[in-house]
Amino acid sequence: MRVLIVDDEPGIRKTTALAVEAMGHEPIGVSSGLKALKEIETEAFDACFLDLKLGTENGLVVLEKLLKAQPSLPVVMFTAYANISTAVDAMRRGATDFIPKPFTPEQIRQVLEKIEKNRRLEKRVEQLESQITDEAPAVDLTSEEVTVQRTLAIAFKAAETSASILILGPSGTGKSVLAREIHRRGAQKDNAFVTVNCPSLSKELLESELFGHVKGSFTGAVADTIGKVAAADGGTLFLDEIGEMPLEIQPKLLRLLQEREYERVGESRTRRANVRVIAATNRNLAEEVKAGRFREDLFYRLNVITLTMSGLRDRPADFSRLATSYLDFFSKRIGKKLNGFSPEVDDAFSRYAWPGNLRELRNVIERAVILANGDRLGLEDMPEEFATPEDSRVTVGGRVTLEELETEHLRRVLGTTKTLDDAAKILGIDPATLYRKRQKLGMI
Repeated sequence: MRVLIVDDEPGIRKTTALAVEAMGHEPIGVSSGLKALKEIETEAFDACFLDLKLGTENGLVVLEKLLKAQPSLPVVMFTAYANISTAVDAMRRGATDFIPKPFTPEQIRQVLEKIEKNRRLEKRVEQLESQITDEAPAVDLTSEEVTVQRTLAIAFKAAETSASILILGPSGTGKSVLAREIHRRGAQKDNAFVTVNCPSLSKELLESELFGHVKGSFTGAVADTIGKVAAADGGTLFLDEIGEMPLEIQPKLLRLLQEREYERVGESRTRRANVRVIAATNRNLAEEVKAGRFREDLFYRLNVITLTMSGLRDRPADFSRLATSYLDFFSKRIGKKLNGFSPEVDDAFSRYAWPGNLRELRNVIERAVILANGDRLGLEDMPEEFATPEDSRVTVGGRVTLEELETEHLRRVLGTTKTLDDAAKILGIDPATLYRKRQKLGMI
């Protein structure tokens, strides 16, 4: 943690700094509230020790200014004038704790340990909240397929190390779920799991999202942001669809992987972050390297452990179990008693290509459960591509909405192309726009 120490007595600053350093944290000492505010304006801190009496300055006023600049900052007050009223006033104004002078290094250690524990708990809550959703059941990673079992065995063994991991496979195969499970089984499990969706932002915004930025570094940068790398410090940084990452940002990611160093946008100060990187893509990165769209050195740095997630069509031994698990989940959630699938549905499922893989299976079954009137799912409950012949599906000029037409067209193009970039070129849009359309239409 970076700890700001604000006290006008050099001896107190030195004593506190030594105690902070002994715990493995980075202390920054200043002698006044004005200097503290300048530090806060250019730097994010994890904790602050603030003297209640700073010469002619009132520490409580400085406290309010510090918290206005960085609202989540834990501030611990020092005072030689300890009493209940000042303690209550400091806590009322936002202080985290209160230490009377003279204090011992042990008191500093206890306070910092409490702050650090709360910080870990907050990150853990954020992580769990990001995982919890009422919209879908958890993807089942178990498998009867030997190739999938082999992939999972390698993944879980690699989870015990800090090695970078690259997860390959088509969209909708559960790459992000596997990444979370690797994090859960690793040494970083008590710290944050932070996701960055590479295709969802422009080059400028993606760089800021990753590394953070300082106030005024570009139009719209009205305040400092720490970035996803700093948020993932001590934990896992998951780079989803890394094949879409612009070439200009790739050298900075390579530096983070090799040296654990980076800079925020608009800042020259070098920062360090200890993150475990897991990346995923539906692209063939080796081909992207040959085409000049992905750096070869970054590819090899990410490619320490490579895992390939199989598409749904390549998991016939698992299909029935996966479909039934989705059926059970949505039946319970919606409150219907459904006893499986009709033979016609089983036949239609076996013939369908499933370009959207597990994600598409989940969407199809959720829709069918909502529409079902009988005691099991039939073709009448399925989308048109299952319930009708090929030549009577959604077509141009048919009695369909524009959204239905767009969804069907996107589904077919994505099903016949290897990468999002190829699909975007066919559709005449950029990959980021395609990504957002897929989100809007429920295809992600």
